[in-house]
Amino acid sequence: MERESAKAGATTVRETPRVGGVYGAGPGRFHPAVVLLGLRLSDPAEIIKRVEEGFSFHTLERFQKVTRIPTDDLAEVVAIKLRTLHRRKKDGRLDPEESDRLLRVSRVFAKTLDLFEGDAEAAKQWFYTPARALGGQRPLDVARTDLGTREVEALIDRLEHGVLT
Repeated sequence: MERESAKAGATTVRETPRVGGVYGAGPGRFHPAVVLLGLRLSDPAEIIKRVEEGFSFHTLERFQKVTRIPTDDLAEVVAIKLRTLHRRKKDGRLDPEESDRLLRVSRVFAKTLDLFEGDAEAAKQWFYTPARALGGQRPLDVARTDLGTREVEALIDRLEHGVLT
C-alpha cells in the first residue's frame, strides 16, 4: 500500500486495482481488505486459515492506524468489549470470530476507500455520516453485522454506478 499527500494535506491510500469478490485478487495479487490489515496474503485458503487461527493483535492496530477509527468505535464494530480488547492486546491475538469481523469491516472500508479514490479522510467521514439509504444510520454502525455489511456494500455499489438512493 502506498500513501500519498494530496494538495490540501489530505491523505490518500493507493490500493491494488479493484477486483471482484471478497478475496478475488487473483494469483499473486492482494485484496485491498487484506492489505488494510497489513497482511500480504493472496490465496483465499491461506486467508481463511489465518482467520481460523485468529489474527495477531497487530492486524487490528494496523487497521486502526490506517483508518484512524477510534478504539471505542473499532471495538464496537468488531464486537469486542474494551476489557476484552485490552486482554487481546496482552495475549497478542484475536479469536477467530473477532478476526472474521475485523476482516469484514476491513472489506467494507476498502470498498469505501475505493469509492473515494483512496482518500482515507473522505472515506472515514462517509463511514461516520448517517445515510438515508441505511435508514438514517451511519455505515459504521450498520456494518456491525454480516447483513448490515452487505447493505453498506450494496449502497457503495449503487453510488459507484450513479444510482440515486
